[in-house]
Amino acid sequence: MRMTTLCYIEKDGKYLMLHRVKKKNDINHDKWIGVGGHGEYGESPEECLLREVREETGLLLTSYRFRGLITFVSNQCEPEMMCLFTADAFEGELTDRCNEGDLEWVDKKKVPALPTWEGDHLFLEPLLNGEERFFTIKCVYEDDRLIENKIAFY
Repeated sequence: MRMTTLCYIEKDGKYLMLHRVKKKNDINHDKWIGVGGHGEYGESPEECLLREVREETGLLLTSYRFRGLITFVSNQCEPEMMCLFTADAFEGELTDRCNEGDLEWVDKKKVPALPTWEGDHLFLEPLLNGEERFFTIKCVYEDDRLIENKIAFY
């Protein structure tokens, strides 16, 4: 199972969202997600988070929090264990050269209306509602359809 990270960076009541429109054969094509990516050999979740955010946005996170662990199972790709983070402070300037899609600050109230994976609402809802507890979620997909999910808070 591969390890990935995903981060929702917050500023002025908005999340930095990535509209995945630039890569060919992208399972996330045309979806809106936070920023992050696949861990490299030997990386911790935090190391992966900082590297991926820097590569995709040009930003260096200075305050972030591990919020949850999401297990994705799909008939379209290998299973994934995603470490979900939020961040509320960073240094640097946002790049306009992300090779995966277009970056945009989106009002947090509008995020649920964006085209996302169906299961993303399971973790976006607690984040947007100020849930402070750590959580785990399992999402099982058949193609783009969520067929099973479980959530637990700790």
